Amino acid sequence: MNQRLTLVSSVVGAVVVALDGTVLTVAQPTLQRDLHASFTQVQWTSTAYLIAVASLLVFAGRLGDRYGHRRVFGWGMLGFGAASAGVGLAPGVGWVIGLRVVQGVFGALLQPATLGMLRASFPPDRLAMPLAVRTAAIGLAAAAGPVVGGALVTGPGWRAVFFLGVVPAAGFGVLALAVRGPDRAGAADTALDVPGALLLAVTLAALVDSLVAPHPWGLALSALTGVLFVRHERRTASPLLPPEVTGSASVGAALGVLVAASASLFGTLFTSTYVLQGALGLDPFQSALRSLPLAVLMVVTAPCCAVLLRRAGARRTTGAAMAVLALGVLLLSRASGTLALACGFALLGAGFGTVMVAATHVVVRQADAGSAGVAGGLQQTALNIGPTLGVAAATALMGSGTAPTLTVLAAVAALGATAARALPARSVASITQHPDERARSRVPARR
Repeated sequence: MNQRLTLVSSVVGAVVVALDGTVLTVAQPTLQRDLHASFTQVQWTSTAYLIAVASLLVFAGRLGDRYGHRRVFGWGMLGFGAASAGVGLAPGVGWVIGLRVVQGVFGALLQPATLGMLRASFPPDRLAMPLAVRTAAIGLAAAAGPVVGGALVTGPGWRAVFFLGVVPAAGFGVLALAVRGPDRAGAADTALDVPGALLLAVTLAALVDSLVAPHPWGLALSALTGVLFVRHERRTASPLLPPEVTGSASVGAALGVLVAASASLFGTLFTSTYVLQGALGLDPFQSALRSLPLAVLMVVTAPCCAVLLRRAGARRTTGAAMAVLALGVLLLSRASGTLALACGFALLGAGFGTVMVAATHVVVRQADAGSAGVAGGLQQTALNIGPTLGVAAATALMGSGTAPTLTVLAAVAALGATAARALPARSVASITQHPDERARSRVPARR
C-alpha cells in the first residue's frame, strides 16, 4: 500500500470500531425491549466484546508483525463486518452476545494493524501527523456516533446500527488483501509465543471481567496468571513482548499515561451522565449537546499535537495535556451552567486528544518496525483497560457523591501527568531503525 491509502485504511478501520461502540450504547434499550432480554444480558453485549478484544490485542499485534499488518487488517475488517451483519440478523440476545465475541476477536486483529501499517509505511520523523489524523477521525466518530445511532434506532430500528459498518469493512478488507507488496519487517521468522499469548489472554480477560462485575476470584486469577506470564516471558527464547518494547521506560510511561487518561476521561463521562440527566434534569439529547465540545476539541487539537511534539517534545506536551485534562475534570465537578459545562468538556477533549497522539507516538515509534504490531496491541490494550478501570472506580465512588468522585478522577489524571515526566524530553527516536527507514528519514531523530 502507498502512504495515502495506508492512512485512509487505518482511519477507516479505527472509525468503524469507534462507531460500533458509540452507536451500540444508543441502541441497547431498544434491543432489550425487542429481544425481551434482561438488563444483565444487555450488559453482556458490551462486556463480551470487551473481554474478547482486550485479551487478544497483543497476540493479534504479533500476528501482524509475523504475517503482515495489511493481511491481518484485511481479515480483521472482513470478519468484523461479517459479525456485524450477523448481529443485525440475530434472532435472540444469545446470538447477539455470541456474535459480539466474534466481533471482539476480529476487532482485536484489525486494531493493532491500523497502527502497525502506519509504523511500517511512514518514516519515524513523519509519524506524528498520521497518528493525529487517526485520532481526529476517532473524535469525529465519537461525536457522530450518538447522533447517527439515534437516527437509525428511531427510523429503521436497532438492527440498522450493526449494518452501518458492513460495507466499508468489506470494501477495505478486500482492498487490503488484494494489494500486493512488502507487508512486514523483520519478524517473519520469529516463533509465535502461544503459551505466553494464552497466559496474557487469561490475565487480561479475568482483569476486565473483575472490573466490570467485581468478584475476588477474577482478580486472584488475573494476578496468578500475570505472575506466570512474567515468569514465562523471562525464560522463553521468543517472548510475546519483545524486550526492546517492554524494557523501555518511555513505553511503560506512555502506556501508564494512556491508562490514566482514558480512566479519568471515561470515568468522568460516566459520572457526568448522572449530573446532566439527574441533578440538572436534561434529556439525553440535551446532555449530548452539552458534551459536544469534547469531540470538537479532540478533532481540533490532534493535528496541533504533531506540531507541539516537534517543538516541545513528548514530555512537556503530554504533561501539559494531562494537566489540562485534570483541570477539565475539576471544572465539571463544580459546573452547573451551560458555559461552565462546555468549558469543562472542551478541556477534556483538548487534553485527551493531545495525550492520545503524543503517548501513542511514543509507544509506536519506540518500537522497531518488526515489533510495531505488538506496540500497537499494547496501546490498544491500555485504551481498553483504562475506560473499564475508570467506570469501575466511578461506580464504586458514586455513593459519596458526584463531586468527590470527579475529584478522585482528576487526581488520576494528575498522576498521569507525573508519569509523563519519564517520557523523552525531545523528539522520540526509534530503538532500531531498519536500513530502509534510515534511507527514508530526512531528519535524524533526537532525544
